[in-house]
Amino acid sequence: MAYKPRVEPDFLKIMRLLNARGNLTEQERRYYENKQKGYDGEVMFDQLVTEQLRCEGLVLNDLLFKFNNTYFQIDTTIIFKETINLYDVKNFEGDYYYEGGKFFSINGEERKNPLLQLERCESYFRQLLHSLGYKCNVVSHLVHINPEFTLYQVPRNYPIIFPSQLNSLRKKLNNHQLKLGDYHKRLADKLISMHIIESPYEMVPAYSYEQLKKDMICDKCQSFSILVVDGKLVCHNCGHQVLIEFGILRCVEEFKLLFPKRKITTTVIYEWCGGAVSKKIIRQVLKKYFRTIGYGRWYYFE
Repeated sequence: MAYKPRVEPDFLKIMRLLNARGNLTEQERRYYENKQKGYDGEVMFDQLVTEQLRCEGLVLNDLLFKFNNTYFQIDTTIIFKETINLYDVKNFEGDYYYEGGKFFSINGEERKNPLLQLERCESYFRQLLHSLGYKCNVVSHLVHINPEFTLYQVPRNYPIIFPSQLNSLRKKLNNHQLKLGDYHKRLADKLISMHIIESPYEMVPAYSYEQLKKDMICDKCQSFSILVVDGKLVCHNCGHQVLIEFGILRCVEEFKLLFPKRKITTTVIYEWCGGAVSKKIIRQVLKKYFRTIGYGRWYYFE
């Protein structure tokens, strides 16, 4: 298990809800989809590599630091006794090539070179360690996780890992068997304590309650084709089923995420669900899982 697990950021959850409920412009939607694709690639790396490690190492996911007034992010950090390994995961697809040290799509358009980002990240991380009084050997790699990605003209000395090399990477990492000491755990704890939770680069567009569609969303396909059948919510689009109780709880969590300052009441959640479930059932669920605050017509749930 990762010492610092990867947790889907609230930014992505909010953007997914805004996308489903119809509040994003085309540009905002593309931005969200790129961010979601990047996160999906990181999760894929976890599943194929770090979650299958049986070695002596501390896995720290999604670290964001500010050092010398500059922000830098590391997708995956693994602390071993001899080295600290950094991995920047990219979920690109399609054909690309390197030429003259520059990164191009197959149609000749120059793109942002991920290797430069990796070098910058490693440099700042070394400086950060030095400022903390740690002397460690740092090794970084760029991971292209998508099997639909092809890269041409890659110099042999570039620190790039391709999908076909993930199995060998996992085997290589599992060879790290030297025991970690308190020194390494203190470093891991220090890095986690310095992690910045909210990225300054991930800005949620403005939205209001009135702009958003009110209904119950399928948590699998994000459609609104929900039917109530025998105590369950059934998606007519993909067939996914969930108990009404848990569907209501999901709607509550959605509402709290989007409108954290608003009070949770039976009427509020009833309207947010688009009237798909009766107020009586919603009230029963809220009383079961939340604490009632106040009395009479003014009570709400926390």
